[in-house]
Amino acid sequence: MRRKWDAKTKARIVLAGLMGECVNDLCRAHDLRPGQYYKWRGHFLENSYRVFEKPPMAPNDMELASENEELKKLVGELTLELTSGKPAR
Repeated sequence: MRRKWDAKTKARIVLAGLMGECVNDLCRAHDLRPGQYYKWRGHFLENSYRVFEKPPMAPNDMELASENEELKKLVGELTLELTSGKPAR
């Protein structure tokens, strides 16, 4: 029967190995084959740069940012119109 490991547990096990704990002892303690550990470690190291990436904006956030820019333009136009006395449009 296959076990499902959650991402936090995998990361914790891999980090323990990277920090110097004996891989064989780690695998024995978690009933894990060393080959599986090294596969997880490879995947962890290949994707570790993603921790520092900026998360993508959600579609709702993009709509809000667009609306915010439009409103800023409108406020600027109205401010110019009020200060100069002439319609900016």
